[in-house]
Amino acid sequence: MTDTAEPSSDATFLADFHHVATIGATDNNGVDRQAATAEDARTRDWMRSWAEANGFEVRVDAIGNMFACLEFVPGAPYVLIGSHLDSQPLGGRFDGAYGVIAALFAALRVKEAVAEAGPAPTYNLAVVNWFNEEGGRFAPSIMGSSVYAGLFDLEEMLAVTDLEGTSVAEALAAIGYAGTDTPPEAITYAEIHIEQGRILEREAIDIGVVESSWYTQKLDIDVIGEQSHTGATAMADRHDALVSAAKVVLAVHDVTNEFADEALVSSVGQHVVEPNSPIVVPRRVHMVADLRSSDPEIVRAAREILLDQIDTIARGHDITINVEDFDIREKRHFPEAGVELAEKAVANEGLTIRRLETMAGHDSVALNARVPAVMMFVPSVDGVSHCEREFTTDEDMVRGLGVLTRVATELVHGQLSDVRGGETWAGRSVRTGAEAR
Repeated sequence: MTDTAEPSSDATFLADFHHVATIGATDNNGVDRQAATAEDARTRDWMRSWAEANGFEVRVDAIGNMFACLEFVPGAPYVLIGSHLDSQPLGGRFDGAYGVIAALFAALRVKEAVAEAGPAPTYNLAVVNWFNEEGGRFAPSIMGSSVYAGLFDLEEMLAVTDLEGTSVAEALAAIGYAGTDTPPEAITYAEIHIEQGRILEREAIDIGVVESSWYTQKLDIDVIGEQSHTGATAMADRHDALVSAAKVVLAVHDVTNEFADEALVSSVGQHVVEPNSPIVVPRRVHMVADLRSSDPEIVRAAREILLDQIDTIARGHDITINVEDFDIREKRHFPEAGVELAEKAVANEGLTIRRLETMAGHDSVALNARVPAVMMFVPSVDGVSHCEREFTTDEDMVRGLGVLTRVATELVHGQLSDVRGGETWAGRSVRTGAEAR
């Protein structure tokens, strides 16, 4: 933590942000802090030390979510602000971490304003670092916030294992963050994040406010062939799981061509090949396909096209391909009152704003199923994310901090707390249980 006479200044915020970026730093200016690794633990330790030094009470719940709490009104619920500190493998230093560190400084500024005889808050305030938002080590992503929101079952998520067979419960215990604290009860939630797209940069807009999220569907695909010798097995006698898997990958990519430009995005981001020996024809390939669109019907149509194509691939190669649906996230609309609150905060900062949809998933989407949520973006240079080249300027980060501070101030004084009835803004829950792997 940086020593300074001005603990909530913009310069101190930037110094702390860039210090945290050295934890788990990669050779090309990114970070690698996957959930519940030693690097993630060091970042969590930094947050705990910073929060305690600035008068926050730190709590850690059973799924590893961290809360830095400020109690203004004993017994009242909490406004939550934050994001996540974990990263993708070889990820960027802004994704998630910016939202947590900005939230810490926004909360500190609210605390200072209250101490200076400002209006008494209606609610308490807590900064949260959600566990395993990225899902790079443990699937599904957005895990900690989804457990908190009641969308995923706690015990099932603690039992999820990584590719090495280590469970979430074991990993959290190993880094000292298997918490037992009761998390604060949320009344509202706000998050600021890098855009991970190029709309704001292209249109020279300072802040984006999210009005809805895209529909997301993942497919768990298991390609089962037969293991054999790469040199001694005749080509006609092979049942190569990797060859079939490669055709499935191309099908997932090409299905986007069946729809209007940019109406659907798709990818296969993870493959596990068995036995992964240079002289063995692969017997099994496990992979996860990801389909997203603003229109749920487009995703459903793409899914049906892919199932037909995958069946054809399996029959053509005389192998088995099992496909299961999981991690389905409904399109959700954020409350209009929250969008307008953010727009007012931006105007009061003298900045420009536009409304956006989010194609990526965020903790705010999960929280929006439980309480009214506000989601805001700052620009991303070239729109890149989940890579070491990810970049947002200091100036944009400072602008976002100012807006988040205004939003947090409004929320602790009761704004959005009267927004009720989940049907007003939230869609249906994602799947839980075995299908939520």
